[in-house]
Amino acid sequence: MTATEPALRYGQAGGRWVLFATVLGSGLTFLDATVVNIALPRIGTSLGAGTAGLQWTINGYTLSLAALILLGGSLGDRFGRRRIFTIGVAWFSIASLLCGLAPDIWTLIAARVLQGVGGALLAPGSLAILEASFHPDDRAKAIGAWSGLGGIAGALGPFLGGWLVEVASWRLVFLINVPLAATVVLVALKHVPETRDPGAARQLDFTGAAMGALGLAGLSYGFTAWPSLGPGAPSVLIALAIGIAGIVAFVLAERRSPHPMLPLGVFASRQFTAANLVTFAVYAALGGVFFLVVLNLQVVGGFSPVAAGSAMLPVTALMLLLSARAGALGQRTGPRLPMTAGPLVCAVALVLLSRISASPSYLTEVLPAVVVLGLGLSLTVAPLTATALGALDDRYAGVASGANNAIARTAGLLAVAVLPLVAGIGSGSLTDPVALAPAYRTAMLVCAGMLVAGGVVAFAFVPGRPKPAAPSPVHVHCAVGAPPLHPAECREPTDP
Repeated sequence: MTATEPALRYGQAGGRWVLFATVLGSGLTFLDATVVNIALPRIGTSLGAGTAGLQWTINGYTLSLAALILLGGSLGDRFGRRRIFTIGVAWFSIASLLCGLAPDIWTLIAARVLQGVGGALLAPGSLAILEASFHPDDRAKAIGAWSGLGGIAGALGPFLGGWLVEVASWRLVFLINVPLAATVVLVALKHVPETRDPGAARQLDFTGAAMGALGLAGLSYGFTAWPSLGPGAPSVLIALAIGIAGIVAFVLAERRSPHPMLPLGVFASRQFTAANLVTFAVYAALGGVFFLVVLNLQVVGGFSPVAAGSAMLPVTALMLLLSARAGALGQRTGPRLPMTAGPLVCAVALVLLSRISASPSYLTEVLPAVVVLGLGLSLTVAPLTATALGALDDRYAGVASGANNAIARTAGLLAVAVLPLVAGIGSGSLTDPVALAPAYRTAMLVCAGMLVAGGVVAFAFVPGRPKPAAPSPVHVHCAVGAPPLHPAECREPTDP
């Protein structure tokens, strides 16, 4: 935070420009988290990609984003939030251009990894810029507007992506980021004030970031290669060993670092640990759902990209409408009730999704399951996020939000790597309806089991009574992709 009081006001031109830049910049990552899934069948056909190639198209991005997102926030605090934000947007744009021009699947995967690096630089900065730039009286309004507009972007993204894939090419899903990112950079350089944290650590935890990335990469590669190469293949065994060694090295680095990216002492809080265990279970299941449902609707169900992309829109719509009420419920009753019931409702939805037939009717087979899933997530996400962020002292608020977000993204990464293995999806079968259909059903039931496990953990370890002094999370929409990167998003009310 700057030493002087922030001066931007919500209703003034300067404030609107800052809000525009941060919403559009973070919207790039929101859109990318959804529209690429819709394009997977066309990518597989166009580039001749098998199961592993399509998995890495998703996981290449998620890997670098999950591994570096905490470091990205630290870089912004240290060197300037606008500077790192604009560098991230420009980086994301260049990587998107490379994705759109990729001649083969492995070039696309490499560009997706670079895209995730850009996302890790830009994503933590948007909310931090709002809090550092806006006057305290208008800060909650700005954050509420950011959240609501981001939710709308998340809802429109699948439809836009499906339309681009259907009427033009999957390459436009990536190329459309280039002019949008250029607009963000121009507006940010002209209108967004520079802010930094004078108390930020002078030394950054590069060792921890590198070890975390190595561990996640090893595990992801090992589990992705397992179905086609077999569990005894040397490359699989070496990759898994490197992954385990990397995770152990990450833990040791965080214990020894004077300025750790993730202070391990925060997990001494039973509530924080329980909330993050539930986060892992819920977002692992969601990673599998959003990876496979849209794919299955196209490959097995015969849906067009537009229809498949629009199929999940009720989830976002229900969360926009109901997350505030779920937050209020958690505030009144304590988080245990919604955090237990919500995952169980989601598990019912996944059982329904597993029963979708070939050439299904959207109104009778798909929509009821999607609505139940939206209701369950609306009940779960806001109380879950508020519990994780409220479990620690205020001085650890940034650590709590960053860790919760990174854990959610890591869960999605590992789900995409492991689920095809568990479900029996072999090499090349993600675009084969005969092979995908039974594996899809198995994957949905496995994800339902993870949600039940999350509900059980919440019931056993999350507090059942509300904390009277806790700030209200009831007026903010929390997105499906991951929890917020800043505590204000779900901890400050958006009413004036």
